[in-house]
Amino acid sequence: MSPLLKARNSTRPVAPGMPGAEFAAGWLMRDEAIMGTAIHVELWSDDHAAGEKAISAVMHEMHRIDRAMSPHRPDSELSRINRDAAAGPVPLSAEMFRLIARADAFSRLSDGAFDITYAAVGQLYDYRERVRPSPEALEAARAAVGYQHLVLDAQARTVRFALEGMRIDLGGFAKGHAVDNSVAILRRLGIAHAIVSAGGDSRAMGDCRGRPWSIGIRDPRRSGEMVAVLPLEDVSISTSGDYERYFDADGKRFHHLIDPATGQSPRSVHSVTVLADDGLTSEALSKAVFVLGVDKGLRLIESQAGVDAVVIDSNGTLHYSSGLLAPGPKATP
Repeated sequence: MSPLLKARNSTRPVAPGMPGAEFAAGWLMRDEAIMGTAIHVELWSDDHAAGEKAISAVMHEMHRIDRAMSPHRPDSELSRINRDAAAGPVPLSAEMFRLIARADAFSRLSDGAFDITYAAVGQLYDYRERVRPSPEALEAARAAVGYQHLVLDAQARTVRFALEGMRIDLGGFAKGHAVDNSVAILRRLGIAHAIVSAGGDSRAMGDCRGRPWSIGIRDPRRSGEMVAVLPLEDVSISTSGDYERYFDADGKRFHHLIDPATGQSPRSVHSVTVLADDGLTSEALSKAVFVLGVDKGLRLIESQAGVDAVVIDSNGTLHYSSGLLAPGPKATP
């Protein structure tokens, strides 16, 4: 077993700024609900006012991205794309164009396991109301899924849907982007030690003042317990689990992680945690590996330099990539 993977039932360690820890001078933190998830910022600043200003800048950025990329805001750029792109090319902001282009690259890398056009199917599920589509509705929606039919024009900076009924959703991508932007803001403001989290996506900036940040991977079936604790510095970590938004019916779990090929929830895996240099990569690959399953998913991870993963399968068994066993650079096949 990797020395990084602690015994099952280990609990999340206490870090500065967390309840139960001594609140050392210079540590500041704040929590808010933005983008439909919990946002957490924790940082060290020698100047209290400067630290509070830095946290406020992060929260402002989270709100800005939510306004642009929320599928629930009719005036967001994402909503405008979904409303108009089937009729013709839609002009995009430089930021949105880059994100969709990166999403397309991850779709190609994962052979479609990651695909933002899954939204044509995803919109048919309501996890709070325990609603799932009929076989007929699912089949009709699946016909509108396929990243190959997302037409990007780099020169004109536009996107067009080549299929009627297509939609995109950046829910598997925007949080990683927001975390990346937030860390860039903190660096510009002179912060050297911080962690920014948006739901299951976190990015550690520097270390925790002389020791690594300790981030736990939760047990997907036992709330409040950890299956692993990872000591991390200067890395992004994203976890995708079938326990986040779901309902159980007919002996199956219907959750928000959708296989674009079937329009249904994969069930061979309970959670996937990916470590990478940036949040876009860790978040996209955590979704892709969840869909691909243990064997294909870990082969994808092993093909990417500087990327590692921990996968918990449907039997509760932990699987992890070679980089968590042997420190040092990973060779790219």
